[in-house]
Amino acid sequence: MFTLQPQSPVPLVSQIVDGVSRMIDDGSLRAGTKLPSIRQFAQTHGVSVFTVVEAYDRLVAQGWLQSRPNSGFFVRRRTGRTVPLAAVAANSATGGNAFDAMWYLRKIFENRHLTMKPGCGWFPRDWLFEEGLKRSLRNLAGEDLDLAGYGDPKGYLPLRQLIRDTLAEHEIAVTPDQVLLTQGSSQALDLAARRLVRPGDAVLVDDPGYANLLFGLRFLGATLIGVPRKPEGYDLAALERAIEMNRPRVFFTHPRLQSPTGSVAQLSHLHRVLQLAEKHDLLIVENDLYADLDPDPRPSLASLDQLNRVVQVGSYSKTVSPNIRVGHLVAHPDLVEDLAQLKMIAGLTSSEFGERLAYGALTEGRWRKHLKALRERLGGAHERVARRLDGLGFELFAEPKAGMFLWAKHPAIADAALASNQAAEADILLGPGHLFSADMRPSPWMRFNVAYCGDERVFEFLDHQRSAG
Repeated sequence: MFTLQPQSPVPLVSQIVDGVSRMIDDGSLRAGTKLPSIRQFAQTHGVSVFTVVEAYDRLVAQGWLQSRPNSGFFVRRRTGRTVPLAAVAANSATGGNAFDAMWYLRKIFENRHLTMKPGCGWFPRDWLFEEGLKRSLRNLAGEDLDLAGYGDPKGYLPLRQLIRDTLAEHEIAVTPDQVLLTQGSSQALDLAARRLVRPGDAVLVDDPGYANLLFGLRFLGATLIGVPRKPEGYDLAALERAIEMNRPRVFFTHPRLQSPTGSVAQLSHLHRVLQLAEKHDLLIVENDLYADLDPDPRPSLASLDQLNRVVQVGSYSKTVSPNIRVGHLVAHPDLVEDLAQLKMIAGLTSSEFGERLAYGALTEGRWRKHLKALRERLGGAHERVARRLDGLGFELFAEPKAGMFLWAKHPAIADAALASNQAAEADILLGPGHLFSADMRPSPWMRFNVAYCGDERVFEFLDHQRSAG
């Protein structure tokens, strides 16, 4: 077939993907040909089963292979001339390495069985509001539910009213009609992107930023313009240059407890962002889904702007449960109506059952106590994890002492993707930095979820990596 080079700086996964795709492209492997099983390939080439699983999954994601349940992997029939892999990789704006992001999203959910998950984006079960949900579920079971309809297109009205009241505490004035309930913050961001972005548009994004959002924007055909993050917020000079050079229509940003860096934008930075938005007629989509994790009351772009140019996104996935898929967005009334129509086109309504379940948990009396305990637990975890990473020689991007994430790199680890591949073989899921990059460039940075860094084996692995590097 082809020979792998274990000593090459090119990861084994990439060597397999490149080798198989070349053989398909030059006709050595014809459509319908069955590839060796994962275990056979691993034994023949002396690599781990996980390495082959990852490579085959990428080949399926790129369209080279087809997976048939209980049968194996087969060369997919392709229409038209195959685009060379090098050409695909060069075009990051319209897909480029986007399959890497999609692969990562799939593996995050498919590999929940990995024992250690410091690179994931959710909380462990015992950090969530499980008891509140159970009480809400018991109460909901005793109610006379109307199961015949689809519910309100904007979502369950009492929950929208509760969100209105909560936002008022944060000095954001809205009516319930300005609140659109969604299937988590991911759907809210997707609706905003599909309404505001057209193929070829220049779009400003945090760099590094939220991997799922970046993949979705690439899929829409947007040209991503990265705005470098700093521990205090943004590189404001770079932001202004990017606006003047590219004339973007929208800026997707995450000012507070940002994923992946954990950084918090200072008030002066928020004011400057809004000044530039006003000057250059720019819309802003503010991802504020970690607001409930912030122990300090602070302004948001939405509170400073009062939804004139800002769409704000929130979610209960991190604080109640990701499984109920309840998020929301708030915006100018006219824009909310457009977004509600898009929501109906895509999937009619969101689940009223899930929204009522969330509402019951939020109003049953123990919600604020849960949030207080969660914030305190996160603060302690940040202290411990930051101390351990610092002791191993890692550089921390910021030390927010709140939220879910720390962003760190080590001088001996040049490419976090290589470390992540090796971590998976050690039963550890890491978050390599290139997946959070606007241009998918290799990166030494890694995202650490402090809630999943309690296992000493994580730090033993990192210690081995820095020693080997």
